[in-house]
Amino acid sequence: MDLAKARILISNDDGIHAPGLKILEKAAHKLCKDVWVMAPEHENSGAGHSLTLRQPIRMRQLSSRRFACDGTPTDCVLLAINHLLKDDRPTLVLAGINRGANLGEDVHYSGTVAAAMEAVLLGVPSIALSLSVPWGQKPHWQTAEAHTAGIIKRLAKIGWPDGVLMNVNFPHVANPRSVLGVKSARQGQRKIGDTLVQSRDPRGVPYWWVGDTRVGPKAKPGTDLATVLSGYIAVTPIGINMTNKPALAALKRVLD
Repeated sequence: MDLAKARILISNDDGIHAPGLKILEKAAHKLCKDVWVMAPEHENSGAGHSLTLRQPIRMRQLSSRRFACDGTPTDCVLLAINHLLKDDRPTLVLAGINRGANLGEDVHYSGTVAAAMEAVLLGVPSIALSLSVPWGQKPHWQTAEAHTAGIIKRLAKIGWPDGVLMNVNFPHVANPRSVLGVKSARQGQRKIGDTLVQSRDPRGVPYWWVGDTRVGPKAKPGTDLATVLSGYIAVTPIGINMTNKPALAALKRVLD
């Protein structure tokens, strides 16, 4: 992909005013002149690949080539590609930079990954980018800022198959020079939300908060989790088709 001639669309799930979005915009402008933004009006973390179906979606223009949508990240990408840029579709979609990593099973909940996934479903290559930030700690945006443009350029040069998005995660490292490098990694395993915190409101009515405790096996070597925890930038190809081929082959022997 020739980024100098590309049309780049940017979205996220943290909202139009998120610092990670501004960093991604800045990186994209280093790579090409034709950069567009369509991001949610408000934070949509955990929205997953949800569409707004029971109410209208509204879009407003903030400046030249910069728009906000009152829907989900998926809505934003769908609206941008099929309406705003329908006569000259983007050649690359960038989603992020998310405040918080999208590792392991996070990809199923993430609005950032969903935005990239929607682009792939619409036939546009995409990259999701996220910054690892332990809960309660300050995000090291300078690390993502220092490496984002370079990662995008390298991936665009390599290319990847249709039906696949690239999921990039930056480690929680204060000094950009402390990043040990870039590694390919497979999706790891962890789980968010196993801990439910219960309490009662002032009227005595019970409520629950979805906790952040992740329960699962220790991060295995070669996974996105282990790679980021080791101080590397992890790049994981995520396929849209979720058919389990071994299970399908077993079914064919029994059912077909």
